[in-house]
Amino acid sequence: MTLEVVILAAGQGSRMRSKRPKVLHEVAGKSMLRHVIDVAEKMGADKTHIVIGHGASVVKDSVKQIDVLWALQAEQKGTGHAVAQALPAISDKAQVLILYGDVPLISPETIRKLHSDKADDALTLLTVNLDDPTGYGRIIRDDGKKVVAIVEQKDATPEQLIVKEVNTGIMSASAKNLKRWLPQLQANNAQGEYYLTDIVAMAVAENMNINVCHASHPMEVQGANTRQQLQLLERYYQQQAADMLMTNGATLADAGRIDIRGTLQTGEDVFIDINCVFEGDVVLGDGVSIGPNCHIINATIAANCEVKSNSVIEGTVVAEGCSIGPFARLRPGTVLANGVKIGNFVETKKANIGEDSKVSHLSYIGDAEIGRDVNVGAGTITCNYDGVNKFKTEIADNAFVGSNTALVAPVSVGKNATIGAGSTITGNIAEGELAIARAKQRNISTWKRPVKIPRD
Repeated sequence: MTLEVVILAAGQGSRMRSKRPKVLHEVAGKSMLRHVIDVAEKMGADKTHIVIGHGASVVKDSVKQIDVLWALQAEQKGTGHAVAQALPAISDKAQVLILYGDVPLISPETIRKLHSDKADDALTLLTVNLDDPTGYGRIIRDDGKKVVAIVEQKDATPEQLIVKEVNTGIMSASAKNLKRWLPQLQANNAQGEYYLTDIVAMAVAENMNINVCHASHPMEVQGANTRQQLQLLERYYQQQAADMLMTNGATLADAGRIDIRGTLQTGEDVFIDINCVFEGDVVLGDGVSIGPNCHIINATIAANCEVKSNSVIEGTVVAEGCSIGPFARLRPGTVLANGVKIGNFVETKKANIGEDSKVSHLSYIGDAEIGRDVNVGAGTITCNYDGVNKFKTEIADNAFVGSNTALVAPVSVGKNATIGAGSTITGNIAEGELAIARAKQRNISTWKRPVKIPRD
């Protein structure tokens, strides 16, 4: 039997007070909808159907690269009506898993349990026990503990409102049963909507067994209808991620002050100080130390490197034993060899910097190839852009670049060459040469400093 996933993503989310469709609000740098799509992919779904309504075109544009089927719910008439919009495209032989685009933290492990706990024709519900079940549909059981109904909050009796086991809305059912049940739904309830949960009573009436699977944690099935709930999901996600980092051998100065918006792999004895943000795919090798307030995006940093405070590293590969920062910015295309030092207020872009070379202070190195054991003095810049095209600077092994040097590309500096401080280099420098390119100093003894003209 094939598995087809239906993700309900048509709601407006008016309580978000946002022009953005609710399911596109982000948790850990990724839309809630994308989190749920990723779960469907991990489940190996044969097809994924997304039911859209409010902001349909924006939602579709957000996942253009993913192979999904779309179903439009032009009017929001309840969850049963939403699932019905996807039914025509679902195979009669499929098992259907129903998920929600605003419930982003549901785990593949829980979904696998839900999917495996059913017979082919059974209806399987995912439930959770809440200390405060307000707002949720209650799971009603008979004396034999079998599920007989789900009653929504607004339709529940006082006795039913006491029940703490609630419906999460996530369920698994055969397509043939859904295609038989959904056309029978009635909107005779307080909301005037077609409730998906009413199929439970239909299954009971047919003496069909209803299986129940329990969520591992309430936050796993927490939806986000408000910004406050969105923030709760964010902090729970980040706490779980921080716990996993510590389990894998990283030390965090404060597990409550780290944000991971992608994947972060850490080796042993990694230290991460407060207020660090990791985006995309980041790898930190053994013994790496990250100072406070650093932002690292799609980067690999090898063993025993130190990244000092307030540094930004993006699209960069760093070899072992490097020192970076504080206040350094490494932009995409930067590659550092072993033992490189990048100091404070240094910016690099598309720069290959060789082993044990140093760019210690207040410099910009872009579109450059720098050899090993090169010293780049403070205030050095590679002038790589003429307003239209980019040009390359090449500095060979053991060269010394004096402070406040401007290297006007394209230009090359040979091995063991030296550049005097304050030079503007426009021509190539051969191996071992000294280059000095600056105006001759003049001292004017008759100089009179301007003074302020008194105002009336």
